[in-house]
Amino acid sequence: MNMVKWGILSTADIAQTQLIPAIRRSKNAEVAAIASVSGNASKAAWKFGIPKYYNSYDELLNVPEIDAVYIPLPNHLHKKWAIKAANKGKHILCEKPAALTSDDMKEIERSCTENGVHFMEGFMYYFHSQHERVKEIIGGGDIGDVKFVRSSFSFPLTDKKDNIRMDAAKGGGTFYDIGCYSIHSIRHLLNSEPLSVHVYAKRDPEYGVETDAVTYMAFPDNIMTVFDNSFESAFRQEYEVVGTKGRIMVPRAYRPDLNGGDGLVIFEKDGVRREETINEDQYRAEVEHFSEAIISGTKTVHTMQNSINNLKVIEACLESIQTGEKTICE
Repeated sequence: MNMVKWGILSTADIAQTQLIPAIRRSKNAEVAAIASVSGNASKAAWKFGIPKYYNSYDELLNVPEIDAVYIPLPNHLHKKWAIKAANKGKHILCEKPAALTSDDMKEIERSCTENGVHFMEGFMYYFHSQHERVKEIIGGGDIGDVKFVRSSFSFPLTDKKDNIRMDAAKGGGTFYDIGCYSIHSIRHLLNSEPLSVHVYAKRDPEYGVETDAVTYMAFPDNIMTVFDNSFESAFRQEYEVVGTKGRIMVPRAYRPDLNGGDGLVIFEKDGVRREETINEDQYRAEVEHFSEAIISGTKTVHTMQNSINNLKVIEACLESIQTGEKTICE
């Protein structure tokens, strides 16, 4: 096999604007089929020149030549269709969050292991090389010992009515939608897991989900971190790493594709400021990495254990909102 044949479960906006185009740009993947229960599969197939379309997800999963599926379904459906896909022998790229709880993610892991298929959570930002550049600077000692990390991801959600992000039963709220990126990136940068979290959040009384939150996370070696996620603030997508000698700022941390793929790493030390622009097609890189793992039988850099650990932190954050107290991460 030198080309992975992909099936797309849903005509969701992210599939049509990001993943299908990324697969079409990739060197080792092609879209072979798309399915939708809304009746829009034929329209999407015509739009993108996809050979086959189906009006149910099960039909697509029963197609033998499909090697892998992409799941951009609502959050609460990820577990169900990931397990179904694994049982049909399909490799799975699933949008974040991969599940709503760490126990659900463990069930997905068991199904994938039993069926010998790859699974990867779709944290596309992770595949932009600006983050490895940040880790190089940290590892080289240029900012000294890391003492503090801050991250922000927000945007104004202007139309809340009928928006799935506001549906608590379907995995709505800022933590599942955007807070998960800050948690993931901070864990990645520090190569460590938090000891505890303490969240201050604003919950929408009508919809029952948090729309604004500020979270303090304590890490080993006395490293303190803070991140905020909001559906009510201006668009921001940034993080900052502060050390004993300098700091690094990444103002296009999660959506550099909005700037043509140009990530930006800003390094400040002793009054001197240096900027590096790093270009990457992060969605294409994600698709090609996962497809290559399928072709070569190698492991993905983003593991299922990473997904489990990220969900454990999300669970701790949601518990802290409920109790109003600091929650110990386990």
